[in-house]
Amino acid sequence: MTIKTFWANPYQTVLITTVATVAGAQITLMETIFFAFSGGQESDQGRIGGWPVLAAQKQGREIVYTLADNHALGVGDNVQVEIDWHRRYRLMRLHFAAELVLELVCKTLSGVDKVGAHIAQDKARIDFAWPESLAPLLPGIAAQANAIIAADLAIHTAFDDQENERRYWELEGFARVPCGGTHVRRTGELGAIRLKRQNKGRGNERVEIYLSD
Repeated sequence: MTIKTFWANPYQTVLITTVATVAGAQITLMETIFFAFSGGQESDQGRIGGWPVLAAQKQGREIVYTLADNHALGVGDNVQVEIDWHRRYRLMRLHFAAELVLELVCKTLSGVDKVGAHIAQDKARIDFAWPESLAPLLPGIAAQANAIIAADLAIHTAFDDQENERRYWELEGFARVPCGGTHVRRTGELGAIRLKRQNKGRGNERVEIYLSD
């Protein structure tokens, strides 16, 4: 099983590792910094052994990377893994911004249900099952989130079940939340955020999250 170094150090952008398996265009690695789509957070982009990664997929607790059919990498080869840092850092910031907004909405509205989420490089979004417009609540939610961001609080991440790779993030005095994504170390790294409501149909409210930059 691949060692997921992106949890230990989500700021690492280059890694030398070894090819573990090869099945045509698909390979696995002994160790990786290359995050695969999970929990709504999009995959990293980058290269393995000089080859662009066309897809990164979680299969159970393994991560499988798809390269070009003619990649010519073999089991045991040493390869350099490189990720697009600009994209990774925006995903990290938007991921935590979305988690923060989700917690604040759930603290504000008893019984609200999250029914979907997606974290991309340009924005994040969360879908809620709720019978009324969330628009009147968003200024207050944004103000609370931006106050937490401005306080530049430490974000603690760790395993609560290492054998099954279950992780969490925690802000002291605020929340402890199960999550296996990549996270920034402090809330201040997000910068100010803004929120926008989208009506996805009766009983389905979408909140979009944007970074100030």
